[in-house]
Amino acid sequence: MKNFKNRFLPTLALAFGLAITGCSSDDEFERLDDDDPTPTPEGTELNGSIEEDRVLDASETYNLTGVFSVESGVTLTIPAGTEIVADTDEDATGVYIVVQKGAMIDIQGSSSAPVIMRSSNGQRGSWGGLVIAGDAESTAGVDATAEVGGIVYGGSNPEDNSGSIEYLVLSDAGAQINSESQYNGLSLYAVGSETTIENIAILNGSDDGVEFYGGSVSATNLYLENNEDDAVDWTEGWNGTVTNTYVLHSIENFSTAIEADGVNGNPTIENFTAVSSTGGVALQFKAQSGATITGLSLSGYDTALDIAEESRTDLSGIQLNGATAELDLDYSEAQTVDPSMFDWVTNRGSVSVLPGTIDADFSLDPNSEYIINGVVSVEDGATLTIPAGTKITARSDDNEDGTSIYVVVQKGAMIDIQGTEENPVVMSSTSGVAGSWGGLVIAGNAETTAGVNATAEVGGIIYGGDNAEDNSGSIEYLILSDAGAQINSESQYNGISLYAVGSGTTIENIAILNGLDDGVEFYGGSVSATNLYLENNEDDAVDWTEGWNGSVTNTYVYHTIENFSTAIEADGVNGNPIVENFTAVSETGGIALQFKAQSGATITGLSLSGYDTAIDIAEEGRTDLSGIQIGGADATLDATYEANATVDVAMFSWVQ
Repeated sequence: MKNFKNRFLPTLALAFGLAITGCSSDDEFERLDDDDPTPTPEGTELNGSIEEDRVLDASETYNLTGVFSVESGVTLTIPAGTEIVADTDEDATGVYIVVQKGAMIDIQGSSSAPVIMRSSNGQRGSWGGLVIAGDAESTAGVDATAEVGGIVYGGSNPEDNSGSIEYLVLSDAGAQINSESQYNGLSLYAVGSETTIENIAILNGSDDGVEFYGGSVSATNLYLENNEDDAVDWTEGWNGTVTNTYVLHSIENFSTAIEADGVNGNPTIENFTAVSSTGGVALQFKAQSGATITGLSLSGYDTALDIAEESRTDLSGIQLNGATAELDLDYSEAQTVDPSMFDWVTNRGSVSVLPGTIDADFSLDPNSEYIINGVVSVEDGATLTIPAGTKITARSDDNEDGTSIYVVVQKGAMIDIQGTEENPVVMSSTSGVAGSWGGLVIAGNAETTAGVNATAEVGGIIYGGDNAEDNSGSIEYLILSDAGAQINSESQYNGISLYAVGSGTTIENIAILNGLDDGVEFYGGSVSATNLYLENNEDDAVDWTEGWNGSVTNTYVYHTIENFSTAIEADGVNGNPIVENFTAVSETGGIALQFKAQSGATITGLSLSGYDTAIDIAEEGRTDLSGIQIGGADATLDATYEANATVDVAMFSWVQ
């Protein structure tokens, strides 16, 4: 909402805006109940005033070429499936629909055939949207003049009825008059409580999605996507209710999900889920405005709650999830509104947020992009299924925040990543910076030298048991990048961290790129992995410890950066893992293989190229290298192990 300096005379209403106003007459309301209205054949151009009831024809596409004003005492009926296209060749501020005070609108959309209002060019701000002016109360007074179009609104009837809106998709609105005055998608001026507003989607607006200027109207089931100012805005003492709202921000530089201003009418907001993939402010309260909000769920915002007046310290008028608002809370509760309830909006965005806790089987939608901005924990007994083509993005812009953003499959839980060569699953970060999130952590019940129910070095995760064949699920065709968040100099996350994962787990066709720590690390367990591509992980490409005894087959390591650690680092008790067909290429020298303590392996098909040192033994006193078998013989420090590649990098052409 903006502060508007310009005020227009009522006589200019037809030049600048569309307003909807209330009507309390019983016979006028009965007109809305006509189940089979007869279309009024008056042409498909919408412009000027209508002074008699009119019914549009759903079989026609209507062209809105100017201000279309429904005058007092008149009802405009718009059947299900009707499409109205705003002519963007005209001045955008002079193209809108207005239902004047005393008029009514009856939008009869359905989930299978919503009413569509849009612009001809699909550009945000290219028309003025829908404005409704009513006879309910507003702090602006009786017969106030709206900030747009000189529309007259406001009275003393809180139960005023401006009609009914069901299943409406409205996009591209928010025309700008000047820097202080703009239209919204849906503008509600002193609209009363007898007006019905249900199942509304407002998309791609250059100002607010919906704004309430006083009144007592309520709205149910709102979907608000990428409106550049505020998704929901209110002022002038609005005291209605909004129930079941889903807000999506996937663009930069929007204002807020909620902006409240003026006198506190204490409106009620029930089940409000807002998601941002680009940060920003979620809720802003100005003056003494407030609300009672329950079922609040915010995800991805930099600031959850902003109080515009620095001097305001009493927040008791802002009740969030049953308590007085607190500036230091992020309100990142579980989603209270499922975006799938808006599947009737065919052109809506497809960004969702993974819940923090998954304690029952949960399947993702491959047509949706998922954001994570905290720990996502798959609990004991639950399975997370990720279909081919799914994208999961960690929202983190720095390494410090990244330590609290990762996916963990707890001991007793399972993950099922179902990528394919044509449609791999992709996990990455919004920043593209190495170490900006914690990657994928799996805890199993297989054996580890750390013992039973050991505590991982990250996240306090419990792992380890006595079942070598333990099954934590399946991973097929996964591309994971930008992980390896650093806790401190001794503790870091990896791309994939495998804690005591058992041999019943399947890991095949994995690419781990641009990590700040290891690509994949095995902490004990007996799991095996096949077809690994590991590029520019700054510590070790493959790392194992705690007696891991599985196998790795067909691995290609590529180093083009300085100061990485190794292609393989092995540490701890020698579980004698098997490494078959391991090709590593460095363009910057460095160490290829490093063995610590008494660790070892049986390696066949080793091909190293470009490294300064092929094998490094960390302990100077270690002379017995019989535990390190390479190509059927004890390892030797003077060998370069340069050979033709045993793994063709072309087999990873699916890694884009």
